[in-house]
Amino acid sequence: MDSIICAARQGAVAPVRMIWLPGAFQEPEDFVKAGFDVAARARHLAVDLQFLRIELEHVEDRSVMEQLAHEVVAPARAAGCRSIWLAGISLGGFFALDYAATRPGGCDGLCLLAPYLGSRQLIAEIAAAPGLEAWNAGPLAESDEERRIWRFIRDRRGKLGTEGKAVYLGYGREDRFARGHALMAEALPPGMVHVAAGGHDWGTWFALWEHFLTSNIL
Repeated sequence: MDSIICAARQGAVAPVRMIWLPGAFQEPEDFVKAGFDVAARARHLAVDLQFLRIELEHVEDRSVMEQLAHEVVAPARAAGCRSIWLAGISLGGFFALDYAATRPGGCDGLCLLAPYLGSRQLIAEIAAAPGLEAWNAGPLAESDEERRIWRFIRDRRGKLGTEGKAVYLGYGREDRFARGHALMAEALPPGMVHVAAGGHDWGTWFALWEHFLTSNIL
């Protein structure tokens, strides 16, 4: 799995590695072009950023999860990273959530910017339930990634971001996926959710990233 690694310090491995999973049709270079690495360095944080390239074929056959575990996360642990964060934009956020849902202990935190959270039909189904805790994921959650990540969110309602795995959610108020984001936000402590002006675009995502960097969550 190809990637671009932006190190916090030359010649040394930072104690924290943040692995970024791109959205659809995004490349590692897009994160650099948007200034994600510059924003982190400007705050002198001891965190290395790794921006991944995900091939469409690995998305379609779902081998992206195995590749992420064996080709990215495991080598980062072996290199001495004490804390591994998965981060993602849009579809990349979906993959990060599914990785956390299927591999307990596989990462130490999630930074999700405008993540894709499922079809409109599924979001409407969850919204129609008396509450997230009352929503039934059903047996399809074992094979359906969308239901699986919502079961993960539901079962950890009130714990996400406070106990164990830290989860940060940022999204634009005008984002086309905002309805699902608002539902997920109900499962998170207020300090782990940030809503900014804007839609599903790089300007909004960069503003959310800057807020995360100044929040002292890391």
